[in-house]
Amino acid sequence: MSALSGVKVLDLSRVLAGPWCGQALADLGADVIKVESFDGDDTRGMGPLYLGEISAYFACANRNKRSLCLDLHRPESAEVIRALVKDADVLIENFRTGTAERLGVGYEALRAVNPRLIYCSISGYGRTGPDATRAGYDYAVQAEGGLMAITGERDGAPNKVAVAVVDLATGQNATIAVLAALLQRERTGRGQQVAVSLFDTQLSWLANIGSSVLFTGQDAPRYGNEHASIVPYQDFRASDQHFVLTVANEKLWQALCEAVGRPEWIDDPRFCSNRQRVLNREAVSDGLQAIFATRPMAHWLAEFGRRGIPCAPINSVKQALESPLAKANGNVIERDGIPMVASPLKLAESPVELRHAPPRLGAHSREILEQAGLDFDRYAALGVVK
Repeated sequence: MSALSGVKVLDLSRVLAGPWCGQALADLGADVIKVESFDGDDTRGMGPLYLGEISAYFACANRNKRSLCLDLHRPESAEVIRALVKDADVLIENFRTGTAERLGVGYEALRAVNPRLIYCSISGYGRTGPDATRAGYDYAVQAEGGLMAITGERDGAPNKVAVAVVDLATGQNATIAVLAALLQRERTGRGQQVAVSLFDTQLSWLANIGSSVLFTGQDAPRYGNEHASIVPYQDFRASDQHFVLTVANEKLWQALCEAVGRPEWIDDPRFCSNRQRVLNREAVSDGLQAIFATRPMAHWLAEFGRRGIPCAPINSVKQALESPLAKANGNVIERDGIPMVASPLKLAESPVELRHAPPRLGAHSREILEQAGLDFDRYAALGVVK
């Protein structure tokens, strides 16, 4: 059995953070019903990359789910949701604050139907406070939450991260919260509402940089591809191309000095500890760069590999997905002609499995309603489902 076999999830969310949570639960074995409007999840239209009617964007966050096409603005739709909630374990939503209540699918209304329900609310800025009703978008939160200010070249413009990392991290936080609430329910028999927001998640993801600002009261500078508090921990240019070098402790620094033919640097007072290397960052970087520029990348990676010094080429996305390591780890999977990146979760006794490709819009509407004891044809005639 999968880890979450028997767990039923209603995923009323759209785009990325909520669907990412729903997909993680589905990969772990939960029966996840993706409730979509008649237009479908926004990501169904985020092309132009499609295989059949499935967009690449939709495919990344919606495998292992069943699709129910439901017009939540029709008053009868609340009847459908209540029928599904009766035996559901989890509901995920990322409506603007107040919308779920107006649609009749808010927490208080559904808790009355099923007190064991775990109700997961995902928002941009929290469900209370001055920005509770604002729509939350990853790009905006990267900007407001400090991430863009520390991303990019030192003297260049602030940059966003190419992938929607705030959405993805929020989806992971939602997954953690849901699993914790399910465990708590085993002890108490009661469900609860859990809430995560993009803004809260982004601030927590400032990690050591956020802590440094709190410690000093000084704002965080931008370091480009360098690390704020470890040197050398950055990209360098060999004679042919760039690579990344990560020297995170003194043993590795000593091995690096030997590898580049500079054993005297080990006892050099400018470089003898990471603290000193951070204070003399330019001298370290410039000295290493002059050496690395004399030989091709393959030479340096081989030298470092023999000494156990962490280093890596800077692969393109295609190179990463097609790498021998990705093949060996089974990182790329396919179902019904749709290629996807596999779940990173590895459970020895209850492994994740690919049961369903990302579904066509409304592919399971009849099946889901009939399993709930509802008359699909009646609701279809009312314009509630399709």
